Amino acid sequence: MSDQTLSVASFPYGTQICEVEVDAETGAVEVVGYAAVDDVGRAVNPMILHGQTHGGIAQGVGQALLEHSHYDPETGQLLAASFMDYAMPRADTFPELKTVLSEVPSPSNRLGVRSGGEGGTTPALAAVINAIVDALSELGVRHIEMPASPERVWRAIQGARADAARA
Repeated sequence: MSDQTLSVASFPYGTQICEVEVDAETGAVEVVGYAAVDDVGRAVNPMILHGQTHGGIAQGVGQALLEHSHYDPETGQLLAASFMDYAMPRADTFPELKTVLSEVPSPSNRLGVRSGGEGGTTPALAAVINAIVDALSELGVRHIEMPASPERVWRAIQGARADAARA
């Protein structure tokens, strides 16, 4: 093991784009398009990296739309303690995910590799929520809390309509 410190930092980059359709009467959100570009340095096994990115996107979309851990305020008992109470995304939640690997070799190691897969999760939250807010912006919606359940989306729409009626 070397005691050398790397003098050159290596930061990955990427982007994600999400397209949604929102039913204004029910608040239901459907992801109809999704694309991602992920910098992985040199891709040793592209098929595995695409799979990791797809899994990360699924995890992020699930958190943005479905997953809600809530607790009893008096006891602290988790009320979403099983998969019967805690919604998770399924394959039918998603359109075909379009992912591209950007291979810019990392300067910090001889192989030029960077970690892969993590880039799917974190940007998915912002991509999904921003797509919903964008879709509802003409109705006056400016913010949606996660998870963007149909009830929360419906309430945001009703609140924006009430604000517009008062103005």
